[in-house]
Amino acid sequence: MSIVPSKIPEVLQFEPQVFVDDRGFFFEAYNHQKFAQETDIVANFVQDNHSCSKQNVLRGLHYQIQQPQGKLIRAVVGTIFDVAVDIRKSSSTFGKWVGSELSAENKRLLWIPPGFAHGFLVLSEIAEVLYKTTDYYAPQGDRTILWNDPDLAIDWPLSTPPILSAKDKAGKSLRTAEVFD
Repeated sequence: MSIVPSKIPEVLQFEPQVFVDDRGFFFEAYNHQKFAQETDIVANFVQDNHSCSKQNVLRGLHYQIQQPQGKLIRAVVGTIFDVAVDIRKSSSTFGKWVGSELSAENKRLLWIPPGFAHGFLVLSEIAEVLYKTTDYYAPQGDRTILWNDPDLAIDWPLSTPPILSAKDKAGKSLRTAEVFD
């Protein structure tokens, strides 16, 4: 597995070694020992989440202020544009974002550490996304930052307005959101 750094050093993209033959393919999506050795990150994943969304659905930007979660994300069906936003006030990259295209075809994974908001846009007809988290879902700490906050200026690959949940429509700007120190 090769690691591709992003412009925010803590957000990492992984490109697994894929073995392909006339039967199909095989790859190791996650190996705890290799992940820790190659990244110096000791992540204890406690929950797996699986979502299915149709084209143009935008989910995010989500985070938990209590029980913050690190996430290891991949698309197992379709293609998404996945975004991580640094919301740690003390960070030199506070308010900066990185985006990565994850797809069933490219098999890339994205590591987003605690202290980041996360969202994705579905680019294909449908997409199924699997992600591991380092802490459990805590509804009392659930927060949302507006996907289109002008201070973030995320360059979402949109041609029409996205499909949003009520929660995502009601997100806060980064300036007014509760963030990490």
